[in-house]
Amino acid sequence: MNFKHLLLAVCMIATSSVYAQDVDKATVTGNADAAKSAGDALKKVDTGEKAWKFDGVVGLNAAATGLVNWAAGGKNNVNGVAYAKLHLLYHKDAIAWETNFDTDFGMTWIDQEEDAFQKSSDQIKLATKFGWEFKENWYLTVLGGFQSQYALGRNYVTGYNDPISKWLAPSYTDISVGIDWKKSYNGADFSIYLSPIAGRIATAYVGDKWNDRYTKETALGELKYVYDMAEKGTAAYDVAKAAYEVAEAAYTKEAYEALGNKDFRTMLQEKYGTYGYNTNGEKQYRNFRAEFGLSFKGGIAYKYENLTLGTTLQLFSPYQGKGFSLKDIYEKDNGADSWKTRDITANYFEYSNNNRYFGHFDVDWDVAISYQFLKVLNVTLSTSLKYYNGTLIADKNGDVAERVQFKTVLGLGIGYSF
Repeated sequence: MNFKHLLLAVCMIATSSVYAQDVDKATVTGNADAAKSAGDALKKVDTGEKAWKFDGVVGLNAAATGLVNWAAGGKNNVNGVAYAKLHLLYHKDAIAWETNFDTDFGMTWIDQEEDAFQKSSDQIKLATKFGWEFKENWYLTVLGGFQSQYALGRNYVTGYNDPISKWLAPSYTDISVGIDWKKSYNGADFSIYLSPIAGRIATAYVGDKWNDRYTKETALGELKYVYDMAEKGTAAYDVAKAAYEVAEAAYTKEAYEALGNKDFRTMLQEKYGTYGYNTNGEKQYRNFRAEFGLSFKGGIAYKYENLTLGTTLQLFSPYQGKGFSLKDIYEKDNGADSWKTRDITANYFEYSNNNRYFGHFDVDWDVAISYQFLKVLNVTLSTSLKYYNGTLIADKNGDVAERVQFKTVLGLGIGYSF
C-alpha cells in the first residue's frame, strides 16, 4: 500500500467516525432491540420448539401357562393384549387442540373344549378438545368424546353364553362447551375442564340382522351347546342333533317372545338404559338416550425418562328432575310392599329410572402407568373404574342393580414409548 492509498483510508475512517457520532441514539437503540428480537426468534427456532407434539405408548403384553402332570390342577392358557395410548397436541399462540386415543383388545386361549377362545379386554376411547386461550392457562373449549368396543362380548359361564355387548351397544358420545385450565409443572401436565353445556348420547344400537341372528341363537343356545359338546358317533350325539334340528325348524321369533323372553335388541337396550317410560309406566324402547347436563373432566400426564403416568376422571350428570317412581306404579298394581318381594329373575330389568337426575353422576376414572426398559420391553399397569346410572348388572344371585365396574390389567411385553 502506497502513501496515497493510506491517506485515503484514514480519511474514510475519520469520516465514518464523525458520521456515526451524529446518528440518533434512539435509532441505535431501536436497531439493537430489533436485532435482539430477531436473535430470540432465531434461538427459538434453533431449539426445536414446534407447534405439534405427539407422544404415547404402544405395545403387546402376553402371558402363557403350561402344565404337565400338575397335581394342584389348572389349565394351559395363553393371554395376549394389544394396546395403544396416543396423545396429539397442537399449541400455537392462543390456539390449543388436544386429542387422546386410548384402546386395547385382548384374547385368552384356554386348553378346553368349551369356549377355548374368550375375549379378555376390549375398549375404544377417543377424546378431542379445541380451545382458545383468553387468559394465561385458561381456554374457552369445545370438547368431543366417544367410547365403545370392537367385538361381540359374551357372559362366559358353563353352557351356552349369551351375548351381552357389541359395537355401538353400548357406546357413549359426548359434546360440550366449557372452560379448560391447563398448567405444566415439574414435568407434569395438568388439565381441569368444566362444562355447564354438555350433551351425552348413550347408544345401544342393534340392526335387524343382528337382532334376528342373536335372538335365534339365544333361543336355541342350550340345545346347540349340548349338540356341540356331544361326542360324534354316539347315541347321545344323534339325540342331541335331532332335538336341535327339530327346534330350529319350529323356531319363530314371535313364539319365543310370547313365552316372556326378550329379543337381543330389547335386552341390550334395557341393560344399558336406553329405554324410557311414558306417563303410564310403560317402557318405550329406543336405540339411544340423549341428555343435556353438566360435565367435568380432569387429567394428569407425566413423563420422566422411561416412566409414563396418566390419569383422567370424567363426570356427567343430566339436567333433569326426579321423575315418577316405577316402584309406586308397581305397588299400585300389585299391592303395598310388593316391590320388595317381586320375582327379580322373572322381571330382570324392572327398575326405576329415578337415578338419572341431576346430582347423580356417571363416573369414568382411568389410570395408566408404563415403564420401559431395555429399549423394547415394557411393563404396564392400567385400571378403569366406571359407574353409570341406568346400566344394570346382575350379581351371582341374579339380583339386578347399578354397580361399580372395575378392571385392572398388569402386563409385561413388547412396548414402545415416544
